[in-house]
Amino acid sequence: MATQQSLASPVTIQPDGLKGLLGLVEKPAGLVIFAHGSGSGRLSPRNNHVANGLRHAGLATLLIDLLTPGEEQDRANVFDIPLLASRLSGAAAWARLVPKLAGLPLGFFGASTGAAAALLAASTDHSIGAIVSRGGRPDLAGSEALAHVEAPTLLIVGSLDLTVLELNRVAMRHMRTETELAIIPGAHHLFEEPGALDAVIDHVASWFLSRFEEMP
Repeated sequence: MATQQSLASPVTIQPDGLKGLLGLVEKPAGLVIFAHGSGSGRLSPRNNHVANGLRHAGLATLLIDLLTPGEEQDRANVFDIPLLASRLSGAAAWARLVPKLAGLPLGFFGASTGAAAALLAASTDHSIGAIVSRGGRPDLAGSEALAHVEAPTLLIVGSLDLTVLELNRVAMRHMRTETELAIIPGAHHLFEEPGALDAVIDHVASWFLSRFEEMP
C-alpha cells in the first residue's frame, strides 16, 4: 500500500451545518464517508484510526457528525435511521461539489447504527461504489431497503459479538448485491482487542480499493 500523509482538516457540510473532518491524499483512489454509531461522531478514536489507515492506503476520508449538537440532545434522533441516512446523502452531494473531490468514487463506512444509515442512503443512491459495515446493525435499514442496495457490501463483525453476528447474517439474506461477511477472530463489538482494529483496516482498505477500481 502507498504511504500517504494522514492529515484531516475541519469542514462544514451544508446545508445542515454539520461538522466534519476531511482527510485528503495525493491522487486519491476514492472518498470514504464515515457514518458513526449512536453516541459517537467525527472525533471517534476508533473511526479516526480506521480513517488514518485508509489514507495511508491512498483513500480520502470524510468523518462527519450526522446530527447538530442541539439534535443530539434528543435521543430519538440518535436512532432515527431515515434522518441519519438523509444527512449521509447530503454529505455525498456536498462532496460531489468540492473541486478536489468531484468525480471520485464514493463509498460509505458505517459503524453500529451508522451502518443502517449507510445502507438506507445507498438504497436510493446507486452511484455509491462500495459499502463497509463495522460491527453494524444493517437490519435497522429494513429488508426492503437492503434489497435495493446495489453497492458491493462488506459486513465486518467480531467473532465474539454473537448477537450482532446473527443480525448481520439475517440481513445478508435480504441483500441482492455482492455481499461478504468478514469475521474478526477473538474480537468483541468495539474491536478493542490487540490487532483487531488493524485487521478491520486491512479488510476495509482492500474492499474499497478493489471495488473502486471496478467502477466505470
